[in-house]
Amino acid sequence: MTAHLAQMSSSPASAPAKKELGFVEFVCLIALMMALNALAIDSMLPALPHIGADLNVATDNDRQWVVTAYLLGFGGAQLFYGPLADRFGRKPVLLFGVGVYVVFSLLATLAPSFDMLILARIGQGLGSACTRVLAVSIVRDRYEGRTMARVMSFSFLVFLGVPILAPSLGQLIMLVGPWRWIFAGLGLIGVALIVWATLRLPETLKPEDRLPIQFKRLTAAYKIALTDRTAVGYTLAMTAITGALFGFVNSSQQIFADVFHAEAAFPAIFALIAGGIAVASIVNARLVVKLGSRKISHTALIGFTGISAIHALVALSGHETIWTFAILQTLTMFCFGLIAGNFGAMAMETMGHIAGTAASIQGFISTIFGSLLGFAVGQQFNGTTVPMVLGFTVFGLIALAWVLFAERGRLFRSHHAPGATAH
Repeated sequence: MTAHLAQMSSSPASAPAKKELGFVEFVCLIALMMALNALAIDSMLPALPHIGADLNVATDNDRQWVVTAYLLGFGGAQLFYGPLADRFGRKPVLLFGVGVYVVFSLLATLAPSFDMLILARIGQGLGSACTRVLAVSIVRDRYEGRTMARVMSFSFLVFLGVPILAPSLGQLIMLVGPWRWIFAGLGLIGVALIVWATLRLPETLKPEDRLPIQFKRLTAAYKIALTDRTAVGYTLAMTAITGALFGFVNSSQQIFADVFHAEAAFPAIFALIAGGIAVASIVNARLVVKLGSRKISHTALIGFTGISAIHALVALSGHETIWTFAILQTLTMFCFGLIAGNFGAMAMETMGHIAGTAASIQGFISTIFGSLLGFAVGQQFNGTTVPMVLGFTVFGLIALAWVLFAERGRLFRSHHAPGATAH
């Protein structure tokens, strides 16, 4: 199916014969596309107090807009990148979007006020949104089913090294320069991705599969993506789980500074917690072909919700410590790592003929509403971990309800029975 990917591009520049992009390099390139987003969120978490002080942010909770503004831009633009990628191909749209990301990274580096920084963050998100849509679309162009889930798991494994290291990277940068250097570094990474993709990434969308941008066709494609039971159920389940994740991201720096008074330990324990996701990705990549996405992710979702409920009881009882927080959040994030890639693959499994458009609408829903849910949780921060861990528990239950909807009340099936994806 992928023997002649280098010949798929209709661009004259792709005419000379090239060595085909190998599996390992393909996974690493997809991982960097995904990591661009993780870096833009996590690397500046240790810098939030410095940003607030330098740009005169009066309320600590308002600093969370640095994260949420980016996520809103990132989520909103995905609606447009999908149809563009289905019409013009994956590669040119990727290069355009990452170019926008680089420009706004420079503007964020130079921002004279908090309002200008927030606008630049929205612009960064508008640009990097292409990576979310195109990473999924490019993988879907080459693979499907359990193999697609395996590729996504390997990509998650590589790119999840980023949130493990990103806060430490941000803190390290601030040891030698101001917080603005973090944004400059993000721009340089965007430039590196542009160069790599330009030189090595073939066009994965066949010319005969390109779809015109027509209102009627887009409406039909959105209707399919928004009425397919499996796609809708897993997209909304992923939205709830994403809300929990963003609640953690928004609250984490304040939790370590104000609850545990251990701000210096933040990068190390954040790395431990993010490491739970990375370990889960290794496990998932090894087991998903054998056990299937449903058995793994459904079990993990039950574990996610149960551990979150236990954590909520610990927090409510007043027995929360930095160690209970670190251990229980690591276990929760391990479950998250078993959920994310599988839910994404299952939401796309019936969307092959409209992969770009489907990925865009799914990404729009899960990111926009997930970031708003996470922001709502973060704004409840009251000097304890209670709002965050209660949010995890509630969102886990909501996700479970949507999975039951997608599967017509039956969990753990290895594959769909006939008619299971009926609209």
